[in-house]
Amino acid sequence: MLAKITNLYDYIQKYHNSIQHPEDFWAGIAEQFFWRKKWDKNKVVEWDFDGPDVKWFVNGKLNITENIFERNLYTHGNKTAIIWEPNDPNEKGRRISYKELYEMVCKFSNALEQQGVKKGDRIIIYMPMIPEAAVAMLACARVGAVHSVVFAGFSAASLADRINDCKAKVVITSDGNFRGSKSIPVKFVVDEALDFTESVETVIVCKRTGDNVNMVSGRDIWWNDIVDPAGSKHEAAEMDSEDMLFILYTSGSTGKPKGVVHSCGGYMVYTAYSFCNVFQYSADDIYWCTADIGWITGHSYIIYGPLLVGATTVMFEGIPTYPHPGRFWEIVDKYNVNQFYTAPTAIRALQAYGQEPIKSFVMESLKVIGTVGEPINEEAWHWYHAHVGKGKCPIVDTWWQTETGGILISPIAGITPTKPSYATLPLPGIQPVIVDKDGNELKGNSVEGNLCIKYPWPAMIRTTYGDHDRCRETYFSKYGIYFTGDSARRDEDGYYRIMGRVDDVINVSGHRMGTAEIENAINEHPRVVESAVIGFPHDIKGEAIYAFTICDMDGRTRRNLTNEIKATVGKIIGPIAKPDIVQIVPGLPKTRSGKIMRRILKKIAVDDTDDLGDISTLLNPEVVQEIIDERELVSDDNRPLDKK
Repeated sequence: MLAKITNLYDYIQKYHNSIQHPEDFWAGIAEQFFWRKKWDKNKVVEWDFDGPDVKWFVNGKLNITENIFERNLYTHGNKTAIIWEPNDPNEKGRRISYKELYEMVCKFSNALEQQGVKKGDRIIIYMPMIPEAAVAMLACARVGAVHSVVFAGFSAASLADRINDCKAKVVITSDGNFRGSKSIPVKFVVDEALDFTESVETVIVCKRTGDNVNMVSGRDIWWNDIVDPAGSKHEAAEMDSEDMLFILYTSGSTGKPKGVVHSCGGYMVYTAYSFCNVFQYSADDIYWCTADIGWITGHSYIIYGPLLVGATTVMFEGIPTYPHPGRFWEIVDKYNVNQFYTAPTAIRALQAYGQEPIKSFVMESLKVIGTVGEPINEEAWHWYHAHVGKGKCPIVDTWWQTETGGILISPIAGITPTKPSYATLPLPGIQPVIVDKDGNELKGNSVEGNLCIKYPWPAMIRTTYGDHDRCRETYFSKYGIYFTGDSARRDEDGYYRIMGRVDDVINVSGHRMGTAEIENAINEHPRVVESAVIGFPHDIKGEAIYAFTICDMDGRTRRNLTNEIKATVGKIIGPIAKPDIVQIVPGLPKTRSGKIMRRILKKIAVDDTDDLGDISTLLNPEVVQEIIDERELVSDDNRPLDKK
C-alpha cells in the first residue's frame, strides 16, 4: 500500500513540496514500485510542450503486471482481487483471488504468444464486463502488446474505424453480452466490422451467453480452446517506462476518433497514487466503480489503479435499474462496499425513482462516495449525499479526462472540505491555471476562463496514435501548455468548478462525443442534405444531443424521417450517440464564410431566443426565425410531430 495523505495540513505540505520540487516528489512515489531497472539519474522527467515530448522515469524498465502480481502475491495472494457481479442477480457471481487472477493472466499471456502476438502488436478488446475482459487487458500488458478496449455498445462501423486506425492484429470478444433484459450479439458486430478491415488475423471468442455464433475457420478460436492447455507461469516482458501500454479512442472535434496513447511507467505510478489518496483506500476495503472498462474510468479505477495497490475491486456486468432500480444499493449491501464511484447520470436516473428503492437497503459499509465523467449538479449532489451517503460519507467529485490518465482535481475523501458541484483542489503534482482567450494567466481567486495544466504529470497523454500533429494541435498549440478543452471557475476559496466544454464536444452521460462525428453519421442518411449538432441540458444525461437537419423529405412524415436519422446514427456510432431531438429545418444560420453559427442554434434549442445578438451579418439571417418557428414542431416529449 502506498503512503497516503493523512490530514489537511499533510495535503497542503505535500502539495507545496510537489510544486516546488516535482522531480523529487514523483521519484519518491515511484520508488515504492518494483523496477527491473530504475530510471536514469536526474532524469525523472524530460518535457517539452512544444513537441509535445514528455518522458517520465527515463530509461526505467518494468512491467506493470509484475507490480500487480509478483510485487503483491507474497503478502496477499489469497486476497480477493476481483468480485464479479453478473447482470442477473440469480446467477452466481465470482470471487477471484490475486493468485487465481495471476494464473489466469499467465495462461492467457501464453495463449496470446502461441497465436503469434508479440511486443508492440495492437490488440482490440470488445467485450462485456466479465472478468475475462480484465484478464485480456492484463495479459496484453504482460506480453508487451498494446491493448485498445472498445466499449461493447459501439457499432460495427465504429469498431472497424478503431481496428483500422491502429492496424490491430487480434480482436478479443465474446459470443454475446447480457445487459438488463437484453442479450446483445457481440460477435455478430465483430463479424460485421471485420468485413471492412484487413489487419486482423485472429479473433478470440469467450463464451458468455451461449448464443450460436459464426466461427470463421482459420481466424476465429474459442477462448477456452487456447487457454485451457496453456501453462500457468509466464515471464513478463520487460518494458521501457515510455513504451505504449494502451490506446483508448475518444471523440474529438473532427469526425475521426483520437487514439489517446498512455505509456507504462508514468501511468502506473499516477493511477495507483491517485486511487489510494482520493478514495483513502485501506487494505481491507471493498471498492466499486460502476464504469465500463471501455472507458478510461474502467482502465484507471477498476483495473490498474486498484489492482496495483492490492485492492479488492468490484466488476458489475449489468445496469443500475435491472431488475429493479435498487440494484446498485443491493450490491453495496451484498458485498459491504466501502468506496462507491459512479457517474452523475446514474445518480440523476436513480434519483428520478424517488427514495422508495433505496429505503430497504442499509449501506452502512459505505465510507466514501464519488462521481466521475461530468460535473455533478447541486440537486443531485445533495440527494447523493443525503440518501446514498446517509449524510456521513464525503463525496469526491473528481475531474479528469481520457487524456489525463487519472484524477487531477478532486477532494481527498474525508480530508478536503467539500462544496457541491466543485471538484475543489488539485492533487499533489498537478499545476492547473486558468487563462483568458488570449492565453494570459488569470491569477488569484474569483476568476473564470479556460482550464490548462502548466506542468507535466506522469499519466498524461503522450501522443495520438499515428498522428502526433493532432496531439499537438488539439492540446498544446493553443496556449503552449496543456489545454483541457474545459472552462472553469476558481472561486474565492481557490476551489475549481468545471463549467463545461469550450470546443465542439458534447458530454453525454459522461462520455465525450465530437459533434463532427455525429454529424458525419447523420449525413450518411440519403435524405439528409446537411446537419448541425449541439448539446443541450438534460435532467438525467447532463447533456443531450440536438440535431438540426436540412432534409429532402421525399414524402416522408417528420416522425418517420427523424426516427430513420436516429437509427442511422445508432448503426454507425452506437445507441449512445443517438440524438434526443432531430429538428428538420429549412436552412442553417451561417456566416458569409460558411461557418455555422452554433451559438444561435444553442439558444434556439433551449428556447432562449430573446437576445440572439446581431444576426444581420449572417449570410441568411431570415432562416433564424424559420428555425424558431419550426422548433414548435418538436413536441414536449422530444418526439417530432407528424407534419409534412
